[in-house]
Amino acid sequence: MTEKLLQYLWNFKIFKHFDFKDIEGNSVEIIDFGKWNTDSGPDFLTAKIKINNIVFAGNIELHIKSSDWIFHNHSKDPNYQNIILHAVFQNDIDIEELKENNIPTLELKDHIDESILWKYEKLISGNQFIPCENIFNSDKIPINFHEENVLKRLEEKSLEFEKNLEQFRNNFEAVLFHSLAYSFGLKVNALIFRQIAESIDFTIINKIRQNETQLESLLFGISGWLENPQDESMKIWKREFDFVKAKFSISDLKFYPKFLRLRPPNFPTIRLSQLANLYHQHQNLFSKIIHSGNSQELFEIFKNVKASEYWNTHFNFGKISPVDQSKILSKDFIELVILNTILPLKYTYHKHYNEEIVDEILTFYKNISAEKNSVIDNWKKLGLKCKTALESQSMIYHFKNFCEEKNCLNCSIGFKILKKSSNV
Repeated sequence: MTEKLLQYLWNFKIFKHFDFKDIEGNSVEIIDFGKWNTDSGPDFLTAKIKINNIVFAGNIELHIKSSDWIFHNHSKDPNYQNIILHAVFQNDIDIEELKENNIPTLELKDHIDESILWKYEKLISGNQFIPCENIFNSDKIPINFHEENVLKRLEEKSLEFEKNLEQFRNNFEAVLFHSLAYSFGLKVNALIFRQIAESIDFTIINKIRQNETQLESLLFGISGWLENPQDESMKIWKREFDFVKAKFSISDLKFYPKFLRLRPPNFPTIRLSQLANLYHQHQNLFSKIIHSGNSQELFEIFKNVKASEYWNTHFNFGKISPVDQSKILSKDFIELVILNTILPLKYTYHKHYNEEIVDEILTFYKNISAEKNSVIDNWKKLGLKCKTALESQSMIYHFKNFCEEKNCLNCSIGFKILKKSSNV
């Protein structure tokens, strides 16, 4: 038993029965269990109890052992002057000051199903994929579970965007560019790509985007790749970079993206060239994205994006590849960008004045196929069906925020697992 679990059981009233008696044998009726207080002070506020036909209103403090009242130094704390009940898992000693002030102590040990303690111990002590793996059942997933998870994730991403908008003077175009750069960088280069994007005033991107070679050279030059040209194409990029750098007074700062642990199609050279092509193709990219009405329209924006011709026979500078192939964006990559950047930004842009945006965004998720990664593979092994991005995004969010953290007491699935043990 932990104090957090005890608070959880009290908050959700998960007891075998409610025939409560204090340690003196007096019946205790809990009229209002109180409001769970997650800040400092008593555990439950504004509660009501009835003893000997007298109703008391105030706060309730919970402990594993009654002696914790002393160990936690509550005696001299003014925050605990309005306590009406001391509820404990086990009453190991009498607290004289509570008896003197006629504050009853309620022992809860016999009111709690032992199987709950066993299940909770299993949840927090296991090393499997998710804590409840051995007792997980997809039937335990609550109604609207996926929608609620995705909306939580959208709101978290929206808060990030709003901070970025504040930093860049409410320039949605610039924030879109920074976020797309982050997505194109994938895990290895995401932060570096964002730093590259944020180091360039977006007005410069707007001024040179019609010249794809200049835009590409700017990204390559800031990456530190054009210092020693190895072929004619590199010489052209360097010449263009030197021109753009001088014209717009661009700093000498370099960022050097990483190649290690990446498959060649994900090399930063390819991804930055594709990002340049995206902005070259779509002069009004932000407007197209914001006003897209369905997932197919979003796919149309990205489906013809490809790296420049040089990269048909290269993955890195000066090294010819035996395969001559256009480096287009894959369907999986496009979906990744849409899910992690486009939809959260659309939600942020519309949420304050379009009441229907939530349903519209959720429809986007439902019309995109589920992601493919190890987390989703493990959920599928447990019998969970993930056919749409709504489901996969939900389960990825849930895994990261609840399962990995073993935050079972705040998990709606964990709640159903634990409550099943109760007769309530």
